[in-house]
Amino acid sequence: AVQLVESGGGSVQAGGSLRLSCTASGFFRDDRDMGWYRLPPGAPEDECDFVSSISSDGNAYYADSVKGRFTISHDSGKNTVYLQMNSLKPEDTAMYSCAIDERHWLGCDAWPPSRDDFEHWGQGTQVTVSS
Repeated sequence: AVQLVESGGGSVQAGGSLRLSCTASGFFRDDRDMGWYRLPPGAPEDECDFVSSISSDGNAYYADSVKGRFTISHDSGKNTVYLQMNSLKPEDTAMYSCAIDERHWLGCDAWPPSRDDFEHWGQGTQVTVSS
């Protein structure tokens, strides 16, 4: 079974930085996308809040709300994706979840998530930004 484990969340003050990591294990195609979604406190779970994704060949995508502040990267050899978050704002407070999709179906155009044999999610890591 494919498993994703996130780490790096925590509490910071506005303007601070955090670096999230997500490592995938199990069997999946080398040609796949990995990315991040977030769920702010009180937001309905069926609402899409896509943050960023990166393809296996390095094409990165960002939500407008994080462009210029967040940077996604990956280490294919370690099956790990990173999200460097700078200039954090209180509105970035959320549970950040990592996902991997072998059909390149990450983003709100492919919402709700299928969570089938080709798409897997981690449990999430909490990010709290105080003003």
